Amino acid sequence: MRIVISEFMSLDGVVQAPGGPEEDTDGGFTQGGWSHPYFDEVVGGAFDSATKDADALLFGRRTWQNMAAAWPQRAGDPFADRMNSLPKHVVSSTLGDDELTWANTTLIPGGSAVARIRELRAAEGRDLLVMGSPTLARTLLKEGLADELRLMIMPVIVGGGKTIFPGDGALRPLELVSTVTSGTGVHLCTYRAAAEA
Repeated sequence: MRIVISEFMSLDGVVQAPGGPEEDTDGGFTQGGWSHPYFDEVVGGAFDSATKDADALLFGRRTWQNMAAAWPQRAGDPFADRMNSLPKHVVSSTLGDDELTWANTTLIPGGSAVARIRELRAAEGRDLLVMGSPTLARTLLKEGLADELRLMIMPVIVGGGKTIFPGDGALRPLELVSTVTSGTGVHLCTYRAAAEA
């Protein structure tokens, strides 16, 4: 399987709480919901396409909890039905199996996450899609496990917050595979790891 990371991102690289004010207030973050003015059919289509290419979803705990609280109640909508039916993996050191109330969810214990994700990546299948989950995404990039980045870069500077990029000083060249600009000024950019020279 290919690991694909799909993120709403500000111009200054922030991915924290694009969907709403209460989504993630860690660090006193107060800009939640910053992506809303830029969401249009092009952005929605990219999100829809990413899930159509996925055979499974991979989340960090907080993103999984936010999604698990929202999608099951939206059954009957084709996108919601896809989200609800896809196999889901959540990385957490604190969730218990009894808390996995969103259908088709499997727990990956935090301590063994990288090894288990390597196993999933080696399995047959299409995309293993990561949405949100900045700590997990950062780990995947650091470990060289991200095969593709689908970034929806929005024309806004948030001024600080969580990012997906490792801060370890390592150089990680990428190649731009495709780019589209939406009517609201969002750059939808797909990157893959550059081939070794």
